[in-house]
Amino acid sequence: MAVENNLELAKSSCDEDDDTSIRTGTIWSCIAHIITAVIGAGVLSLAWSTAQLGWIAGPVSLLCFAVVTYISSYLLSDCYRSPDPVTGKRNCSYIDAVRLNLGRKHAWFCGSLQYSSFYGTGIAYVITTSNSLRAIQRSNCYHKEGHQVPCEYGNTLYMMIFGVVQIVMSLIPDFHNMAWLSVVAALMSFSYASIGMALGFAKVIENGEIKGSIRGVPAENLAQKLWLAFQGLGDVAFAYPYSIILLEIQDTLKSPPAENQTMKKASMSAIFITTFFYLCCGCFGYAAFGNDTPGNIISGFGFYEPYWIVDFANACVVLHLIGGYQMYSQPFFAFFEKWISEKFPDSGFVNKFYALELPLFPSFKLNLFRLCFRTAYVISTCGIAIVFPYFNEVLGVLGALNFWPLAIYLPVEMYFVQKKIGAWTRKWIVLQTFSLVCLLVTMVALIGSVEGLISAKLS
Repeated sequence: MAVENNLELAKSSCDEDDDTSIRTGTIWSCIAHIITAVIGAGVLSLAWSTAQLGWIAGPVSLLCFAVVTYISSYLLSDCYRSPDPVTGKRNCSYIDAVRLNLGRKHAWFCGSLQYSSFYGTGIAYVITTSNSLRAIQRSNCYHKEGHQVPCEYGNTLYMMIFGVVQIVMSLIPDFHNMAWLSVVAALMSFSYASIGMALGFAKVIENGEIKGSIRGVPAENLAQKLWLAFQGLGDVAFAYPYSIILLEIQDTLKSPPAENQTMKKASMSAIFITTFFYLCCGCFGYAAFGNDTPGNIISGFGFYEPYWIVDFANACVVLHLIGGYQMYSQPFFAFFEKWISEKFPDSGFVNKFYALELPLFPSFKLNLFRLCFRTAYVISTCGIAIVFPYFNEVLGVLGALNFWPLAIYLPVEMYFVQKKIGAWTRKWIVLQTFSLVCLLVTMVALIGSVEGLISAKLS
């Protein structure tokens, strides 16, 4: 209902409150935001995904999703301003762009998916962080006691610790104050992706052979093989697209130059960088372990030694996901808090801010409703993660749900409206075919991922 009521607003307030001093982002901060959003939980599962798909389908799927992601970002970046992509009215969020171009019903559909995706990604990041923290403890145990010792530890405590950290980090007011956090998170993502790639390459050299096969990991029967392959596609789908947050990132950019031009350049650079790391991590990981490739190449203990490098890589994962969690949570916070503020304009609890100064920290304004809501939000994501701690299965479901509607269908439809492309023209047929193919991929990925999640829960 919050989404539906907010969509009743006649127009976005972006241009009514266009303080250009707030929008100071550059191509470099944009690349940092994108890398923080893209290289995260997904990169750790790509070796496993490649193992399910095999030596041909695995790398090809990674390249295809990279191309699809760039096409999606190219189409969507032109929707930041409407009707003209350079001089038109600003759309500071995905919902604003959809509402203006496609109408209220599409905006309701977009909002429901987008904000559930934000929430689901937060849950996935809680799971991933706890796995990495647990892996650090297990790595030290293996180093001291030997690799045959069980060294089993639970996830719950680590999820609670991460939740406490996120409650503190949620005091960051909004997306415009997160550039420093994205830079730190992006550096961490480069660190652990490089370590995973290097360890995989070293393992291949140590083995003296390239493991794996064209068909990938064998299964008991054809149906089981299809489930695993479909789930692998879902994991790849989760790893790439950032359309659900693209316009929010674009709204941080200063102009001139035009925001869409900066975003296109940043997208090209960021996708090239991430694809390089994805291919290296996925292929080297599969080449190193073959049919025994773990679901998470860093915390799944394909590598035991040197233990301190494994510890450092997992620590980098944790630091990155602290920023990544906020990257996907801040738009949700902004949306809901704006809606509540407009619904209760006279409430002091909702709208009153208190100046707060702490030693060694800059002064900031505290709002009681913001504190309570964001705390409850973090607690809820941690609670669900404790109940469903299934890493690869959760990633696959999220990727499949997000991919076609938010990364393909809505950008294509808005592009038709923006460029006034008529039905059955050449460009219309090409883009509709592109959308249909992506829909089929989404359907099979969702089927496989849901089956995997159910099987993991029952086992």
